[in-house]
Amino acid sequence: MQLGICLPHYGVTMEPAGMRTFAERVEALGFDSIWVTDHVIVPSELDIVYKRRMLDPLTTLGFLAGVTQRLRLGTSVIILPYRNPIVLAKELASVDALSSGRLIFGAAAGWMEGEFRTLNAEFEHRGDVSDEHLRVIRALWSSAEPTYVSDAFDIGGVSFSPETAQQPHPPIWIGGSSKRAMRRAVELGEGWHPNQAGPVQVAEGIEFMRRLSDARGRADVPAVSTRIRVAFDGSARPGRVDLTGNPSEMAASIGRFEQAGVVHMALSFPEVPFEEAMEQLDRFAAEVRPLVR
Repeated sequence: MQLGICLPHYGVTMEPAGMRTFAERVEALGFDSIWVTDHVIVPSELDIVYKRRMLDPLTTLGFLAGVTQRLRLGTSVIILPYRNPIVLAKELASVDALSSGRLIFGAAAGWMEGEFRTLNAEFEHRGDVSDEHLRVIRALWSSAEPTYVSDAFDIGGVSFSPETAQQPHPPIWIGGSSKRAMRRAVELGEGWHPNQAGPVQVAEGIEFMRRLSDARGRADVPAVSTRIRVAFDGSARPGRVDLTGNPSEMAASIGRFEQAGVVHMALSFPEVPFEEAMEQLDRFAAEVRPLVR
């Protein structure tokens, strides 16, 4: 099981001067990856952590590429309809090149309708838009002289750069727990990256993707990563899947995810002041990680 940490680049925890310290600590402690998340402009009526003091994920990825040496750099997840896919492909390819091939591109269709409206992005057709944007990005990453023609795009007679360090391109992990998201992972991705999905849901999803892969003639099944919140104080949220309990119980829960087929977990911590977040990171590394296979 590989373990990554979500960078707290939002909310009470976010301290600009502390982001380097946090990332360097994640790397020094031996974790496998570090993750950023995506929201641009959050409706005022929503009480979520992402509405307060949130750094842009793509800018932050470039920063992380410069202050770390080994960690994989992941997006959990970029909302595809929010951005022009040609510009996004270039931004992400630049991160992969500058980081010597450490990017994991997590992407999803999104859910926050008010954010879509403010950005003038298509909410009702976000699934179809996301699929096409992924096709555009894959085309751009696959050739220095890409071609892609549809009702919305006419790409041809152009040169795309930079070349991604990873070939044929960085892995694309699809976020979301719906069957549409799992179909997208089979058809357009290398991995499935649901948020807050429990072991039973993961196992059911893998079986669905296995049947779909067979039907589509795909030789393998997308790798599975999940994002989950760690709560040392035992504050499991109603209706959500959190890692709680003592270190042995947390490690046992991680083991159940592994048995279900998860190969990578992106761990986040509750919104707390920066120093407390650092303490929780150190505590997980010292008390839980040694118990995980």
